[in-house]
Amino acid sequence: MDVVLAAVAILIAAPLLALAIFAILMEDGRPVFFAHRRAGRFERLFVLWKLRTMRVSDCEDRPSPRSAADPRVTRVGRILRRFSIDELPQLYNVIRGDMALVGPRPEMPFIVRRYEGWQHLRHLVRPGLTCLWQVELRSTVPLQRPEATALDLEYIRNASARLDGVLIARTLVALVRPKGAF
Repeated sequence: MDVVLAAVAILIAAPLLALAIFAILMEDGRPVFFAHRRAGRFERLFVLWKLRTMRVSDCEDRPSPRSAADPRVTRVGRILRRFSIDELPQLYNVIRGDMALVGPRPEMPFIVRRYEGWQHLRHLVRPGLTCLWQVELRSTVPLQRPEATALDLEYIRNASARLDGVLIARTLVALVRPKGAF
């Protein structure tokens, strides 16, 4: 089901992706995509795809920008981040099987290495495009915080098609009203 929905979503989003790619090229050139290593299910590393929102010289393994004022983020990048358009290439990750539509957000390996033991339980399932953290604490509590992991574990305990549908619907609402995004 994830693969079918992701394929349909990527087709629907294709014109928006094309416009975003053109804007990135015009402002800051190539590359337009950002490939980043993330810890997935059972902590296996995979390449997560995003549209590049930071200057080429600033794309490296370090914490993500936490505010719109971060000088690493381009003007186009601020718009893409505000509406989570930069996340659309992750639909490809879903089609590949690296991710699910709903599940704990994947984290960078250097952050996972600093987790407390219980926080590794979030890696029992495939990571997702959206999750409880995304709709409850979006950009207000960093993903590596225990509060975020607690929400991931709550999702894992209560996972169901119904809950996934609710989270996808809440995510779509959050995209229209991007509170907490930048």
